[in-house]
Amino acid sequence: MKKITFAIAGMGNRGTQYASKQLKFPEEMEVVAMADNRRIRLDAANKYLRLPEDRLFNSAEAMIAQPKMADIMVIATQDAQHKAHALAALEKGYDLLLEKPVSNHLEDCRDIAAAARRLGRRVIVCHVLRYTVFYQQIKKIIDSGVLGKLESVEMAEHVAYYHIAHSYVRGNWHKEADSSPMILAKCCHDMDLILWLTGKKCLKVDSFGSLDHFRRENCPPGAPARCTDGCPVKCPFNAPKFYLSRIPGWPTSILHPEPNEENIMEILRTSDYGRCVYQMDNDVVDHQTVQMLLEDGITVSFQMLGFTARQTRTIRLYGTEGELWGDFKSLDLHYQRFGEDAVDVDLASMNVETSGHGGGDTRLIYDVIRLFRGDDFDTSAITSIDRSVESHYVAFAAEESRVKGGELVRMEDFTKKLEEK
Repeated sequence: MKKITFAIAGMGNRGTQYASKQLKFPEEMEVVAMADNRRIRLDAANKYLRLPEDRLFNSAEAMIAQPKMADIMVIATQDAQHKAHALAALEKGYDLLLEKPVSNHLEDCRDIAAAARRLGRRVIVCHVLRYTVFYQQIKKIIDSGVLGKLESVEMAEHVAYYHIAHSYVRGNWHKEADSSPMILAKCCHDMDLILWLTGKKCLKVDSFGSLDHFRRENCPPGAPARCTDGCPVKCPFNAPKFYLSRIPGWPTSILHPEPNEENIMEILRTSDYGRCVYQMDNDVVDHQTVQMLLEDGITVSFQMLGFTARQTRTIRLYGTEGELWGDFKSLDLHYQRFGEDAVDVDLASMNVETSGHGGGDTRLIYDVIRLFRGDDFDTSAITSIDRSVESHYVAFAAEESRVKGGELVRMEDFTKKLEEK
């Protein structure tokens, strides 16, 4: 059996997740090189990868500069670095597994897709939710016709109060200029799911949202600049209380590859992760809603909800002959034809993996292995760059609408302006 080889640029949470799949598929994949500017990240992964020193690089640039050494390069660096790393790797001869979002700039998404076509390279974007049993079952139900003609879609991402504080107030995605708009950074999964599940293109979009809560004027009286400075306020966003209760696991694994109370407290005392959420320099929204009109008159309502107790995604579909509803986290999925009893879809019997985006991380890597090995299987869920940038364009259009106070954006006009640049 041919092993598919991987070189991984960026050993943060996402790069480490993909590297760890070698433990699950030891006969089918092999990580042969990795790069990160944090030696501690390389060393943590190398405890099980056991690569020679000359295959460990302190930057993606240094690794890409070497002669091609793998079938696939994983680009899991920061959003703003994706274009430079992707284009250089494509020119070097690599096919890519590209972490979402493709880029935090609209024109970069277009340019990466164009380079892949010009060079004849495959670029698979990591829209891992497509690969979960939950959403694949929904796709099968829609395509079976049991709901009739799809008329309306309601979807929501329940980000959860602690996740938005960790990633989008204190974390790497808290400033749009350094990362991406929230609707792209967090919700390009959802934009992709909407287009994939329906099989339709978006015609029009509008959006509303703002940064309402995590602002200095909402800071409780007496709260210090850091939670570690003896904050007297009872607050759900207290950093030591939250992070120390999450050892081991996410998100303390983001702060340190081998978290313990001592190293996590040191990080909280010296980094943004220990700062008061009301005294940061964040500027991304904490709630947003998007409305879309798709082909065939399908209407879509999507909400990014920063203030929820649970972290999950919910979906409700309305067709001319039936209705579907589900909760991603709890694996509850049901549909009902009008005039008949509801059907409970038994996902538990399908050996659903719940870790790593509901098993999506593992299934993505497995499908990529099969694709590059030339296996005969259904590739309709593969997230190619051309289909992915379409959902990115919708996210960028939604953000343009939001910034302009909810102004309607016609996708034909929006993409035409992009082509003219």
